[in-house]
Amino acid sequence: MTAIWPVDPANPDPATLERAAALLRAGRLVAFPTETVYGLGAVARDEFAVKAIFAAKGRPATNPVIVHVADPDDVLSVATSWPDAAARLAAAFWPGPLTLVLPKRDDLPAVVTAGGPTVAVRCPDHPVARALLRAVGAPLAAPSANRSTELSPTRAEHVLKGLDGRIDAILDAGPCRAGLESTVVDLSDGVRILRPGPITATMLERVVGPVGIGHEVEGIAKSPGLMAKHYSPRTPVVIAADRAEAERLAGATGTVVDLGTDPTVAAANLYATLHALDDGRFDRIAVVRPPDSTDWAAVQDRLRRAATPG
Repeated sequence: MTAIWPVDPANPDPATLERAAALLRAGRLVAFPTETVYGLGAVARDEFAVKAIFAAKGRPATNPVIVHVADPDDVLSVATSWPDAAARLAAAFWPGPLTLVLPKRDDLPAVVTAGGPTVAVRCPDHPVARALLRAVGAPLAAPSANRSTELSPTRAEHVLKGLDGRIDAILDAGPCRAGLESTVVDLSDGVRILRPGPITATMLERVVGPVGIGHEVEGIAKSPGLMAKHYSPRTPVVIAADRAEAERLAGATGTVVDLGTDPTVAAANLYATLHALDDGRFDRIAVVRPPDSTDWAAVQDRLRRAATPG
């Protein structure tokens, strides 16, 4: 059984954090909250522990994981360079839901980067995550704490639903604030968004000017979250043009989700809503398509991947 250790985000208990840190230093797996979703942590330089993440999640070895650091100064322990654009973006958005893809150090285990030459790094904006990183004293590899391709967890009970018995402990600090995974920006060759998230293209462009959008279809992935099917409940998801079409698609045995008009609120609630509906009561979930705008890009991305047949 997986242990659940409650922790107050306003005043994290040092003894509980040290207990979790000791597990991580010993090569074990601990789930912990970030401002985006719950992550499944292992010491990034412990090759066998990182491989255990892949085994627990059923994650393909071609899908790299994000490395979390306590402070920007820790980036060069896993990356070889810190370009000006990275410094400007970190100054504007770290700690926060922004992941930067940089050239990796040769001594970082290949499993972390799926054998590629770059590493995805971020500094999370959650007091428990940052306190845990400092207690461990090392960067943590931490993809979302769920089974591969399934819904990401924004609460401890979501982690338990997918990984109970597969990991050692969960630090339970309540629901995650942002609710969607971080924005991923590739800085290894220009500035390009690989995965949309809470930090929008408009926000990025205010800091570094025009940014590219999209990623290579072939070759080694530079970022997690690029698979066609991802972030999916077990109940099939369909996307409708409007409420009337959603009700028609749902029929008598499905249900309708309308995410409202506020993209920040919708992002925070999306996974929790889908988790609550994914309990066998319905044979499909029909989601009303959000507006096609920059502010909704991350929600649109997650819904598209959730609705892709697997």
